[in-house]
Amino acid sequence: MAIIDCNNVSIRYITGDFKSIGLKEYVMRKLTRNFHVKEFWADKNITFQLEKGDMLGIVGSNGAGKSTLLKAVTGIMLPAEGTVKVKGTIAALLELASGFDGDMTVRENTYLRGAMLGYTREFLDEMYDEIIGFAELEDFQEYTFKQLSSGMKSRLAFSIACLVAPDVLILDEVLSVGDGAFRKKSGDKMKEILAGGITGILVSHSIDQIRELCNKILWLDHGNQIAFTDETELYCDAYEEFLFTKKLPKNRDDIFKLAQGFQKRQEKERAAKAKKETQRLEKILEEGKKDTATDAAISIIRKSHPELLDEDKVNAYLRGEQV
Repeated sequence: MAIIDCNNVSIRYITGDFKSIGLKEYVMRKLTRNFHVKEFWADKNITFQLEKGDMLGIVGSNGAGKSTLLKAVTGIMLPAEGTVKVKGTIAALLELASGFDGDMTVRENTYLRGAMLGYTREFLDEMYDEIIGFAELEDFQEYTFKQLSSGMKSRLAFSIACLVAPDVLILDEVLSVGDGAFRKKSGDKMKEILAGGITGILVSHSIDQIRELCNKILWLDHGNQIAFTDETELYCDAYEEFLFTKKLPKNRDDIFKLAQGFQKRQEKERAAKAKKETQRLEKILEEGKKDTATDAAISIIRKSHPELLDEDKVNAYLRGEQV
């Protein structure tokens, strides 16, 4: 049974009508015959289904329609065409600062955001210490939200969304915020909650995150659906090559060609890196002192012909023992 069902979803922006320019300006332009309405389709005929436990990674260049689609899934926007059906409660991190009051404290904002997600005071009382602890904000509970750094704000938002156990979790570029340690912790937390059966959608420019966390991928380009598939590795390879070549695939054969091109390019880059490292070590051999040269020689042999080394003797030498 599908938890999220998007069927031929199309989302349209209209500029120039009286909603955007005001009633007075609208009347004046109509009288002077200077009234023009422009339509822009941010997404066109997007179709996908997610089951319980699925994690969908949405990829696409800027302007592909990723964030707009998420707003339709969360109910913030209504599609002009098609339908979106979601079963269960949704926690969405689309804009990290949304749903917070800058003049309220971290403690007050935690309860405010939790209430907006539909959770009771009793539940939030029980979860509060865990939320603050995960966000690493124990010493900032009485600070106002506007006093926090952007990293602190993102940690609090992520912590509330993940620890209040929604049925559907939607993340828009929020696993890329914070320092490296918190990015790892948030990634580990995502794996944990996905293992518990939650359904998720992740928009990220980090393809490594998509590879690591997602079992399905949706590729968008200028509002058009290029692919929806569970062949995550294949399509991530193809997408990364598309970012390099800017050649959009037209069929499955093009997907394979792009993926093969990416793999070949990666092999060349690895070979070039290995060659550069070998040259650096060879220079140390030629110019360095005896001990430095020996260490460099061991490093080279380990990489190129490890079978030639007696690892017990090598390790003893590196520990400074007599061999």
